[in-house]
Amino acid sequence: MYRILIIEDDRGIAEAIKEQAGMWGLDAEYIKNFRNVMAEFSAFDPHLVLLDISLPFFNGYHWCSEIRRVSKVPIIFISSASDNMNIVMAMNMGGDDFITKPFDQSVLMAKVQAMLRRTYDFAQAVPVLEHRGAILHTGDNTLTYQGEKISLTKNEYKILLTLMEHKEKVVSREKLMEVLWDSDSFVDENTLTVNVGRLRKKLEAAGLMDFITTKFGAGYIIKD
Repeated sequence: MYRILIIEDDRGIAEAIKEQAGMWGLDAEYIKNFRNVMAEFSAFDPHLVLLDISLPFFNGYHWCSEIRRVSKVPIIFISSASDNMNIVMAMNMGGDDFITKPFDQSVLMAKVQAMLRRTYDFAQAVPVLEHRGAILHTGDNTLTYQGEKISLTKNEYKILLTLMEHKEKVVSREKLMEVLWDSDSFVDENTLTVNVGRLRKKLEAAGLMDFITTKFGAGYIIKD
């Protein structure tokens, strides 16, 4: 059973989400002590976190950053502060999705289930992907080549995973942006260009030259 941690200071909302999650076969708990969220996070060891922005003592961005220091667990922000600046900040801090309050509970649970499937079901089915001796480990989001580990950011990993999943096929820029942000409402094309550029430099520094090929006007491809 997947465990969902709810970091929400409105007890009514937290309890409603917990009840709804139980109806979907999920084990959910909400934070009781907002002075030390990480203690409850570690004790519960969740598969996914639902995180509000406005919280007592420290805001959701702070706790997202703290969680990212120790875990790659999916984080979905739930907040009424849904302007583009807050959404972009949430993603840049390590969030995986953003749901605006008020929301329909069934829609929230459908998004939670989809995130859990993408994160865990696929990772179990395909533990590694390989190309030209480079091995992408989907279980811990790492890349190794000739015995050396290549450090990847979350966005770089998502880009490389998508390209390796579609090896020998052109992946459009639109598809990659969709993978990065799970939404097309606040995508910045320059962000994708910067991430691909940094990823290429890391690959080249490790000895993987021309690993990703640009198809101008179409997208990117990894070829044999």
